[in-house]
Amino acid sequence: MSELSAEDALRLNVLLANPLQAVRIDESSMTVHALSGEGEASVKLNPTGRDEVYLKKVRELLSSQVLGSPGGYPVFLRRWTRMGQARDDSLEQLLLLGEPEAVVAVVHAGGLDDELARRAWWAMPTADNARRMLEKPSVVEGSMGPVLAQYLVEYLPFETEHRDMVESVRLVLQPGLIDDDTRDSLWRSARRRNSYYVGFLHAIPDALPDQSAARADWEPTAQRLQPLVNAGNPVAAQLCRCLSGPGQLFLETAQTVMKKPVNQDVVVELLKAIQAWFSPVCPNGDPAADMETILEDAAALMEVPGVCETTTAVQQVLAAMPERRADVEAMMALSWVGEPLVNPIFARTDAIGSVMRRKIEPVSLPILQLLARLQGRGG
Repeated sequence: MSELSAEDALRLNVLLANPLQAVRIDESSMTVHALSGEGEASVKLNPTGRDEVYLKKVRELLSSQVLGSPGGYPVFLRRWTRMGQARDDSLEQLLLLGEPEAVVAVVHAGGLDDELARRAWWAMPTADNARRMLEKPSVVEGSMGPVLAQYLVEYLPFETEHRDMVESVRLVLQPGLIDDDTRDSLWRSARRRNSYYVGFLHAIPDALPDQSAARADWEPTAQRLQPLVNAGNPVAAQLCRCLSGPGQLFLETAQTVMKKPVNQDVVVELLKAIQAWFSPVCPNGDPAADMETILEDAAALMEVPGVCETTTAVQQVLAAMPERRADVEAMMALSWVGEPLVNPIFARTDAIGSVMRRKIEPVSLPILQLLARLQGRGG
């Protein structure tokens, strides 16, 4: 195995003698880059053998200096996961090893803060790392939040995975990360890539950047149900929410995506968004129920006396406005939709596009009818 050249060993040891914040290795140019409080420095390597073998020796040197043992890096590697289990007191050290997987461990760690995010981003600026870091409130609220959000926005046109599109949009829409013009531009782009809409439905379901008229009977319904809303009745509050302008826009947007989802990931994330929006009505459902059972249960619930919080709330609304029975029934059904509805279908096929859309019609068509009903268009 090739040893480091004397020149490289000397220059790397001089580099590591400084208080460094992060190290990355550009394998294509065989250069070691280092970040410190005073800026950046680099060492151009002069391999004495095969590049991959030489780089292993470089990383062993880094490990020896940082961890005290040339074999320390593999030991640490076995302890890392992408579940955020890296020890918080070792995060700074991991960024000095020149290992991409070490950076990944840091960005997943629960102890990640704004300063470590800055160093990790310098070491490995990728879209997935940006998404992981924007899951941490400390990063979102720090100086790196807008930086990472802007990167994800600029990278979205090049994103190929629709699940990543949904997640990127959801994350950048967190408060304080992007301005209104950028948000509105993303919304317009969703006309071409409706996966973006799902990110909006998750992030700002009641503040979508568009206008929609309230349902014609919204105002009288809201007036009649106001005493129940004031008393904390979740069914009354959700019905008023559905009939309002923002609520109608949510329903229209969900309907747009449900009519033409691109792939299975989009379907799953859309169902999760719908279920989350209706969850105040009935947060608990039967994960084993199919669509037919959900519709039957929702209809049967209209006849159940007030024996629990949910049934009491339903009966109070029906007593105040019996003409809203179909709307209440639709809301209850939509509160029970979710990923389990399509899991049996997707377990048997990896279809996408129009073929997938035909296969999920036993789920999608009833949901479209429920959404239409709440928009006052029958169903």
